[in-house]
Amino acid sequence: MKKYVLKRFLQMIPILLGISLLIFFLFAMMPGDYFSSNRKLTPERLNELRALYGLNKPVIERYFIWLKNAFHGDFGFSLQHMLPVTTLINRYIWNSFIISFVALFFTWALALVIGVYSATKQYSFFDKLVTLGVFASLSVPSFFIGLMMIKFFGVDLHILPIGGMLDTGSNSVGFAYILEVLRHMIMPVAILTILSVGSLTRYFRTGMLDVLRMDFIRTARAKGLKERTVIFRHALRNALLPAITLLAFELPGLFSGAIITEQIFGWPGIGKIQLDALNARDYPVLMTLTMFLSFLTIFGNFLADVMYAAADPRIRIAKKE
Repeated sequence: MKKYVLKRFLQMIPILLGISLLIFFLFAMMPGDYFSSNRKLTPERLNELRALYGLNKPVIERYFIWLKNAFHGDFGFSLQHMLPVTTLINRYIWNSFIISFVALFFTWALALVIGVYSATKQYSFFDKLVTLGVFASLSVPSFFIGLMMIKFFGVDLHILPIGGMLDTGSNSVGFAYILEVLRHMIMPVAILTILSVGSLTRYFRTGMLDVLRMDFIRTARAKGLKERTVIFRHALRNALLPAITLLAFELPGLFSGAIITEQIFGWPGIGKIQLDALNARDYPVLMTLTMFLSFLTIFGNFLADVMYAAADPRIRIAKKE
């Protein structure tokens, strides 16, 4: 198992290098830059600023300069915010991490419970209700749900804050600060969970239905094992295998969904920074965030492979052969 994990980890390095090369060249080919959006600059001043920041050098040379700096933790300078990119992202990324990973936890927990129970009660009223809910969660856009939640819970009932991470003028510290952040997190996390739980529930339900029809489940029941033991010890482990592959897409998917959610609720996360950088053509910020999402996808694939190998030993045997 250790050799398999090490091998998969080492495979991530050339993939990341290839993606970094592709992303850098794609952004380099995009028309304009941060300076060209300023119409007040004369052509002479524009060329002077581009030379000052190394934008007049060949693309391949700029890439290796960027790569060398990236190995030292320097991902460029944000001209829009006049801050190093790492400093800027570090200010906001943890706020996005909070709601994304809390939503990921609730998504998997709810999808697992609902999917397994729905599969064991196939064609029941609960199963039909789950199917309806799955399609509803996949059909309704996040901004519509967000605005409706703000209207109902924030404006009408006044039980939840309608935006931000803290109350206006708040000086809370310690446990009071944590409680205040948690109150503001409820609606953003709820939206991200609603948007993701439907598709994952469908995978869990389908996986459980397929496994429950297999011969080894019939054998386990024929041996007189309790239904709870058959479901959770024998069926669930095998039903998890198809859902594990989704982990690679869940991590970057949550951050992508958080971009819209953060705009709706005014959550001070990385989504607003990304949209501002796109409007201002602040390419160092955009490139770093794109690399970050790419890393999450690759790391998610790595975690999925490790979890798959842990759940199904045949994967490790096949790799050795």
